[in-house]
Amino acid sequence: MTGYAAILLAGGAARRMGGVDKPARAVGGRPMLHRVLDAVADADQRIVVGSSGPLPRGVRTAREEPPGGGPVAATAAGLAWLDPGTTTVAVLAADLPLLTTAAVAELRRALAACHSRDDPPALDARHSRDDPLALAARQPRDDPPALDAAAAGPEDAPAAAWRETLDGRYAALACYVDGDGRRQYLCAVWRVPALRAALDRLAAARGGSLDGAPVRGLLAGVAVREVSWSGSGPPPWFDCDTDEDVRRAEEWTR
Repeated sequence: MTGYAAILLAGGAARRMGGVDKPARAVGGRPMLHRVLDAVADADQRIVVGSSGPLPRGVRTAREEPPGGGPVAATAAGLAWLDPGTTTVAVLAADLPLLTTAAVAELRRALAACHSRDDPPALDARHSRDDPLALAARQPRDDPPALDAAAAGPEDAPAAAWRETLDGRYAALACYVDGDGRRQYLCAVWRVPALRAALDRLAAARGGSLDGAPVRGLLAGVAVREVSWSGSGPPPWFDCDTDEDVRRAEEWTR
């Protein structure tokens, strides 16, 4: 057991595709959902939230409340199924057909090189002493990261989200950023206690409901370790919202 789990969010309405079961759309001859499941095949638990169809053995299913309540409500539904002792969880859209195990592992390594604000863990021994992330994690913390006003919204008050500096310390999650600096919140790995706390804070701010809550609202008051994709090939966070996106993904998989 590694303490690592994955929650796949498969409950979107796919309005730009005419309401089809988008995760079931094939890319490279396989449903997008199954391609994402393959990318997290090494997780102790894999939980699909939303409509899913036939799934590999051992994959659990859940449903957000209310159905169609959005990715935050779906994340909470998946989190409720995690086994005790789960320490980190990948939160992933189910329409990421180009996601790979290596890409998820890079996020996990980035998060392991950070410590949480409340309980700094020992440095992951897998990182060499020459690894810049590992070196940074061993240095004393002088100043907190700057506040990220861009992540704030009307429901994020009173705190804006922390934007993690290069050393990556105190991060609650690691997520990819694209070439324009946009965070890919649904291609991320979270510390489970931090995610639970973020969901509780957001629910409290919304009168107890997560129905329709914005994903950015989870970022209030948490530090984010931003990761740029350094691997070869297409961006692992590429999602398929339109038929044209599916065609592009097909080209990349050839």
